[in-house]
Amino acid sequence: MHKTIIIIFTFLTIDVFSQVEITWQTLSNVEFEDQYIESEDVYYYYPFFGSEVRDLAGKEVIITGYVLAIDPLKGYYVLSKGPFSSCFFCGVGGPESIMELNPVDTDTKFKMDEIVTFKGILNLNYDDIYRSNYILDKAEVYQ
Repeated sequence: MHKTIIIIFTFLTIDVFSQVEITWQTLSNVEFEDQYIESEDVYYYYPFFGSEVRDLAGKEVIITGYVLAIDPLKGYYVLSKGPFSSCFFCGVGGPESIMELNPVDTDTKFKMDEIVTFKGILNLNYDDIYRSNYILDKAEVYQ
């Protein structure tokens, strides 16, 4: 009886403690449509996330990318598919090629274009025009 309970508990907890390693290719499973935001008088790329991405929402993921030091004094960093010279902000790639980082440790400083692997909770942003479509909450360096 005790062995059965232990086996069941083990299988139930495997999913709780497992992270999903994702790539930028995985995050490209999204399409965008221009939508006008009247209050801001701007067009916004409204995301339509594919099922592969929606299935990752709220899960702990691991991803590697280039750190873009947007405002290092305030601890504001973005993870990018490519280095700063070819990032979304510079006209190469789209909004799916960056991820906002909400780090656990706000004292850690990163250098521009440093390649880092992070783990954290992936959140999808559908409509906040001031944030990235992908947000990695509880982000921490993964080794």
